This record gives sequence, C-alpha cells and structure tokens, in this order.
Amino acid sequence: MKSLLLSFFIFFQFTAFSQKECDYSTNVVDSIGSYKSTKDYLVHERIFGVSSTYIFFSLINADGTPYLKVQTVTKSSDFIKAVCYDLSSKIYLQLLNGKIITLVHTQNETCGTMVRLEDEGKNTRIISGEFMFLKGSFEDLKSSPVSLIRIKSVTDTQDYIFKKELVSELMKENYHPENYFINYLKCIEN
Repeated sequence: MKSLLLSFFIFFQFTAFSQKECDYSTNVVDSIGSYKSTKDYLVHERIFGVSSTYIFFSLINADGTPYLKVQTVTKSSDFIKAVCYDLSSKIYLQLLNGKIITLVHTQNETCGTMVRLEDEGKNTRIISGEFMFLKGSFEDLKSSPVSLIRIKSVTDTQDYIFKKELVSELMKENYHPENYFINYLKCIEN
C-alpha cells in the first residue's frame, strides 16, 4: 500500500510540475485566417567579455501550419559579422534519444538588422527567421528533450548546447531550454 501511495505521489508531482501554461503574444482569428504565437522564450545565453549572444524561440501556428521563430541577438563592442538566412538555411535539433529533427527556413533572404546602442557603447545585431517543422517531427519533439541545436545559415553554421536549466543574467529568470518543445508544442497544435 505504501509503494502504491508513493508511486501515486511521484506521478502527481511529475504531472503537476511538467504542465506549462500557454502564454501567447498574439492570438487572432478573423475572416482572413488564424495566427497565434507564443511569447519569446530564452533558450541560449552566452556572455563573454565584451560580447553577448541570446537566442529566443517562439512557436507560431499560421492557418494550421506550425513554425519555429528563432531570434538571435548579439551585442559587442567589436564589429559583428552578418548572419543571413535564405531558403537553404536549416535548423537541426539533436534529441537526447539520438534522433535529429530538421526544420527548414521559409522566407527569402534576410540578414537582420544592425543597431548601435550609444548608451551601452555596443553594436547589436538582431536576426529573426521562421522555420517550418517537417511532417512527423512533433511526436519526437514532444517526447524527448533537445540536447543540441545546429543553425545553418548562408554565412555560417553554429552549434549550441541546450542546458537542462538556464539561469539568465539578462532576464533574471530560470529557463529550461532542453524541454522547450515538450512543454510548449501543445500551444500551437490544432
């Protein structure tokens, strides 16, 4: 009886804490169609010397088609090279179960925006891209954490290791990047 109660307690704790609420930045349905987007979620933060890089994810459902929006923000006192996405750009997600999920860029070429922040004395480059999920990838993403992401752009290929927990210096919050899809894919399913 004790083991049954213990098992129930562990299961309850797991399900209670693993459920994440959907928080949308946009959720519109009108005569033209439907569009919903989750709020930006920090999945990578790197601060080293005078440079910092942040990667944010948000999930989009536009008229029933799911996308991953990736936004990279790089700040540095030094020059920041351009990173461009085009139709050949891809994102590879390596899961802890060994599978690799591929997402493809959906837009024409974009190289982001360069901004000079005078108050910080830093250059800032912001690039965003929307990547489409390939058919059949949802089930794997909902069942296994992500261990590594590879972003292949026109100009570069970068690998980022996803942490189980990310304590952000910028946002002053805790994030769980490796479980991002497990927790939030449900927010854009039909």
